[in-house]
Amino acid sequence: MADPTSDDPAAGGPGADGPGAGDPRPAAPAAAPTATPTAREAEVAENMGVSATDPHTSPANPENRISVGRRAADAENAEQILQNAPEAIIGVRPGHGARKPVRRKPGKQPVEVASTGHSWDGIEEYDNPLPRWWLWTFYATIIWAIGYVIAFPAIPLVTKATEGLLGRTTRNEVAADIQRFDAANAPIQARLTSVDLAAIKDDPELMNYAGNAGAAVFRTWCAQCHGSGAAGASGYPNLLDNDWLWGGTIEDIHTTLLHGIRSPDDPDTRYSEMPRFGLDELLDDAQIRQVTQYVLSLSGQPHDAAAAGAGATVFAEQCTACHLEDGTGDRAQGAPDLTDAVWLYGRDGQADAATIQRIVHDGPFGVMPAWSDRLSEADIRAVASYVHGLGGGE
Repeated sequence: MADPTSDDPAAGGPGADGPGAGDPRPAAPAAAPTATPTAREAEVAENMGVSATDPHTSPANPENRISVGRRAADAENAEQILQNAPEAIIGVRPGHGARKPVRRKPGKQPVEVASTGHSWDGIEEYDNPLPRWWLWTFYATIIWAIGYVIAFPAIPLVTKATEGLLGRTTRNEVAADIQRFDAANAPIQARLTSVDLAAIKDDPELMNYAGNAGAAVFRTWCAQCHGSGAAGASGYPNLLDNDWLWGGTIEDIHTTLLHGIRSPDDPDTRYSEMPRFGLDELLDDAQIRQVTQYVLSLSGQPHDAAAAGAGATVFAEQCTACHLEDGTGDRAQGAPDLTDAVWLYGRDGQADAATIQRIVHDGPFGVMPAWSDRLSEADIRAVASYVHGLGGGE
């Protein structure tokens, strides 16, 4: 019987190569049996110089296939490196002649370029000089910039920029162009200001000029409020329809342009003011709601009949002086017609009770500037003719 404390490997003691009967260590797993290699696997093993039946090296063992593929890729990469390596390292590659020696000019020696000290991922940055053509181009741009600053306007000052030795400025060029066009248009502008406004349409040449010039003036000065197409917006009249607050003849339009509406800078401006019935406590909230319903009834809008009946009395007492008894309005005062479907204030051009109630309570006070101090008489006549011809002129 073997002594369990013996160091004899044959006795299974602690000195044995493997775990004995009394050794608590688990037995090492046995190598997986190798499947019978195929002809291809035997060929691969022969090329690799390994045994096709050895489970640790045989390509037939699935665990070795990754290693085999990796070694094949490494061999391919090594071949590519050798093919692209400099001849100074590996000599002349097979099939290639020796490189021609680089002939340098006498007296010139190769210069070792210093490093800038920057390195990234093993790539060193060298302090190579810039190409001469690039440097000379750069120097030329500097000289050109200095010459430009001296010759042309370039340096901004407090009130203007330096004019330069040539005295040429874009402002002067624009002013010269404007003066040239003004001189060219002077004869027809003189005709435009001399004829009667109603006679402009009878002269085709004058009508054509007034239409084009008026459109340019409108897009410059009027489109901000009335829109580029003159359709207006909430609080800004639509100039395409035939509903006019101060008259739609070309003479009326000319007067409105000349003096404006409630313009504080023109003593002859068109002026009227709707009272602020709520802010000035002329009417209480109940009366304002009642007259709002009556105004809706005048244009056939949905309304509260009982409130509208009470509002008729309020309207007769407070509103007929401007809007007349039937609500059709008075152009001489700029009082709108309340019986049609055209609304200066509203939502998307439609009447609504909340907007009418706000107008009665606060009182609108729209202002159109007088253009007599900004535009010439020819320009005012041109834009009056243009607006009159948009379709709503009378």
